[in-house]
Amino acid sequence: MAENKPIITIIVAVLNSKETLERCIESVNNQTYPHKELIIIDGGSTDGTVEILKNNDDKIAYWESSPDRGIYHAWNKALPYARGEWICFLGADDYFWSENVLTDLSPHLIKAADRGIHVVYGQAAMVDRNGRILKLIGKPWEKIRWLMPHGMPLPHTGLMHHRSLFEKHGLFDETFKIAGDYDLLLRELKNGEALHVRDLIVAGWQAGGISDFKFLFAHREMERARRKNGFHNLSWVWLAVHARGFLRAHWRQLVRK
Repeated sequence: MAENKPIITIIVAVLNSKETLERCIESVNNQTYPHKELIIIDGGSTDGTVEILKNNDDKIAYWESSPDRGIYHAWNKALPYARGEWICFLGADDYFWSENVLTDLSPHLIKAADRGIHVVYGQAAMVDRNGRILKLIGKPWEKIRWLMPHGMPLPHTGLMHHRSLFEKHGLFDETFKIAGDYDLLLRELKNGEALHVRDLIVAGWQAGGISDFKFLFAHREMERARRKNGFHNLSWVWLAVHARGFLRAHWRQLVRK
């Protein structure tokens, strides 16, 4: 804690993302909230990303560049260096929505810590290359908590994790490639509470070219996370979403032929 305000650690995993990393770094550096630190774990980039890290060394509390086993391994490698009471994970394509985001979040983080709540979130915006909002994700907890055992209803981009969450539940499970964040949050939220900050866009992320089959793979991983966390019955919500994604993927294949 600094002056009764929590230190916030922002952790970024990156691999060959020189086109967007500078925007991510600047969005952290420009925050009006002073009690923050930035940690970046690079997976051994060869496209000029490392040069960007070197040029921004004064804005980064810790960074390294070496091969890793994926995003969850990178985030796990960063956690021992984090000093913050609250930890936020971003990708290189992500960025804080405004320079006041952490300032606006800080009173809610204090309130959550006082109430024993370890997860705080607002909204995340999916944007196109021109920054136009395509979709907003992040509804009030009381409306979506029932969905947590069925899939990921929270925006992980910009979500705040209290550091005690990792002390209680351990690190990210690196056997997951896409749903490791869902697995970690399910460990906490299958019985715990989350605090939603209304009317606050915390972060944006740029829409990419994730294929429908990767979407299907993510849902299979979420089903594995459900079973790992004690939800052994098939979820009708998961089945409906999975079936829709499967049909959409095959329809697009037929259209391309």
